[in-house]
Amino acid sequence: MTRELRRATFNRSALVRVLSASLPEAADPTYDFGERLGQWLDFSDALMLFSVLNTEAGQRMPLPSAEGDLPEQLTGLRRKLGDAIRYDGIFRLEPTGSAVHNPFPVPRPGDTAEDAADFSPYHRYYLAHQRDMGTAIAALRGKARQVLADRSAAGRQLAGLDAAFEKSLAGRERNLLANVPILIGKRFAQRYAEHCAALPDNAVDDPLAWRQAGSWLEAFCHDIQAALLAELELRLKPVVGLITALRGGEPKETISQ
Repeated sequence: MTRELRRATFNRSALVRVLSASLPEAADPTYDFGERLGQWLDFSDALMLFSVLNTEAGQRMPLPSAEGDLPEQLTGLRRKLGDAIRYDGIFRLEPTGSAVHNPFPVPRPGDTAEDAADFSPYHRYYLAHQRDMGTAIAALRGKARQVLADRSAAGRQLAGLDAAFEKSLAGRERNLLANVPILIGKRFAQRYAEHCAALPDNAVDDPLAWRQAGSWLEAFCHDIQAALLAELELRLKPVVGLITALRGGEPKETISQ
């Protein structure tokens, strides 16, 4: 197996695989990661990383028992955010009386097909989940860095390195992840076009029928949930890495599920 094929398959994140499956015409990245990272970092970023990498390191110290619940906090956060994606945004055939933080948009009585086929509500839906993930994960990441920095000089170095990369790449990350709902919009358009093409001649397209089980909108709901869950795992990777370091390099699987 060639290096290029490995990079294009096994080394891709779940989010890239989900988007590639939804939009098969999308080209696989062919650039070298190290080369692209070098383009993203400017001179001041390089100086900051140099300073962090040249700080004094030391031996690992025992994890304070008061901070031993970080893996549990990670598990709880993953479950909370994941459940919000799976259940708050579940495709609902009928309105429910329960409060939903961020309900998946569905056509309303009186909506025309043209109005209901507007992607804007789904774009806002995706952005709302991105904001929730970003805020909650940043707080836990900061706490994990602080605990790591308190343990040893080596821990301070790793925490400083993570903080430096977060600061340097935050803008790039926001810009790249902002493209995800745009790509999801293309999938929405594909689903809707396939739905329209399958309508019998002279048939009236009733948007309320899109709320029925097996509809094109239900299929799109699964598309958008798969992308959000994959993005959640991508956003959690730095926190998983920090907590793995706190636990002395324990395999990731023990804290990621």
